Amino acid sequence: MKKAVLFLSIALTVAPDVALAQQQQDRMQRPSQPTTRPAPPSRPNPPQTTRPQPPRPGGPSVQPVRPGGPSVQPPRPGTGGPAIQPPRPGTGGPAIQPPRPGRPQPPRPVKPQPPHRPGAGRPPHFKPIHRPGFQYPQGYRYRRWTVGLLLPSIFLSSRYYYNDYAYLGVGAPPRGYRWVRYGPDLLLVRTRTRKVVDVIYGAFY
Repeated sequence: MKKAVLFLSIALTVAPDVALAQQQQDRMQRPSQPTTRPAPPSRPNPPQTTRPQPPRPGGPSVQPVRPGGPSVQPPRPGTGGPAIQPPRPGTGGPAIQPPRPGRPQPPRPVKPQPPHRPGAGRPPHFKPIHRPGFQYPQGYRYRRWTVGLLLPSIFLSSRYYYNDYAYLGVGAPPRGYRWVRYGPDLLLVRTRTRKVVDVIYGAFY
């Protein structure tokens, strides 16, 4: 009876080890299988279609470049003015200012000369000046007058009297005399007798 109990206890102790060894032997004899599963094939993504967006108000408008010329961009809407700004003062821009409207400057005052003495000829400060062309009366033309001749009465009028003698550097005529322009020459004539008492040739050009 004791032997039977001993064999039973040995069998119970050895049986699990034998079964474990048998399982390990069976695993070694089976072909090894991959433990990782293959990944499923990836599906291609459908192409995305991008719709063109209209330009937003206030943004830059891109214009195509014309062949043979510069690409000029129009001013952006909402800026309120052209893209080209005038140069600011002090930044190196042109310093040309438009002329201000106003009255013309009066001529500088001329230093008066003493009264002209008949027969004195050209004074020291004489200078010829430019004046419009002279219109002779009908039937008259240029003549070189000399002292002592009588000037026709048609020239003793305000149309031929010359009062801007100061710009020539000539003094005022004495009382009873007048300066008369005859073409390019200036004559000093006594109004009562029409007698030429002095001549300045080439006073006008």
